[in-house]
Amino acid sequence: MYIGKKRLNSLMKNNGCCSNLISNVPYFKILFIISHLLIIEIIDNMENRMFLKRVAAIHDLSGFGKCSLTAALPILSAAGIETSALPTAVLSTHTGGLEGYTYMDMTSEMRPFMEHWKSLNISFDAIYSGFLGSFEQLNIVSDFFDEFRKKDNLILVDPVMADNGELYKIFTPEFALGMRKLCEKADIIVPNITEATLLLGEKYCPGPYSKAYIEDLLLKLSEIGPKQIVLTGVFFDEEELGAATYDKQTGITGYTLVSKIPGYYHGTGDVFGSALLAALLNGSGLNDSAGIAVRFTANSILRTYKAKTDIRFGVDFEHGFPELLKELKLV
Repeated sequence: MYIGKKRLNSLMKNNGCCSNLISNVPYFKILFIISHLLIIEIIDNMENRMFLKRVAAIHDLSGFGKCSLTAALPILSAAGIETSALPTAVLSTHTGGLEGYTYMDMTSEMRPFMEHWKSLNISFDAIYSGFLGSFEQLNIVSDFFDEFRKKDNLILVDPVMADNGELYKIFTPEFALGMRKLCEKADIIVPNITEATLLLGEKYCPGPYSKAYIEDLLLKLSEIGPKQIVLTGVFFDEEELGAATYDKQTGITGYTLVSKIPGYYHGTGDVFGSALLAALLNGSGLNDSAGIAVRFTANSILRTYKAKTDIRFGVDFEHGFPELLKELKLV
């Protein structure tokens, strides 16, 4: 085993040793010191990994169809993150291409959830909001942010309300203004391009896009309030599709693009957002986290495309967990 001088000095410094004494220590004692310090470091790393981070996931719950909470719960849990669910609605299935579903509005239960959690002194390392069905729910989630905000936790908002240039039918244009106010409180927002233009009050452009256009959107979105932006649905030609990131503090913009796969697949935004948050909470930087999420989502779509299963039922992300855990350096 080779230990470089810088590495040895770092180990000794981190453990209160004076590295300039090493030249006066017999070789076998040096090996003993190195072994001892490495064991200490391994134990420290294990203890850090054993510390379970906790997320509050505020989404709807569909009994069948992999989206919202039925995507967030397994993905975050597989990544070693405890996930507490605050359901905004309970449905028998998701609404994308499926008819006859049942729907239970959970608005009246959201504040009691919040108050009970507060009474238990529960804290969260991240708060992750997705589909919200009304102005009242926007207000409740805004209050949730205020109640559970800490100096060192992360608030991620996926402003689910539109796609492919169109606002979802249940929403009015005024809803975008309410969502913008919620985004003001976020650390990270994850809109698609349709949602980005609605948040900014701009006209939707169908693409392909230029980097200048994407980076203008990113900059304007950061001016709403969040420190970091992840913009999905980015493409510059008909061959590749992916995400762009922007960190307001560093001014750095990044891109991850992969080959396009034919078809429209439900729940992929929730798969992406959950994988993104999983990577961030496991220590990856913004652009690396977006890259992990893009690849995880694209591979999930590709497996579904190859299997020729009913695309209304969601994508096969479950078989991607081994590779995700490798990318997160958890295995």
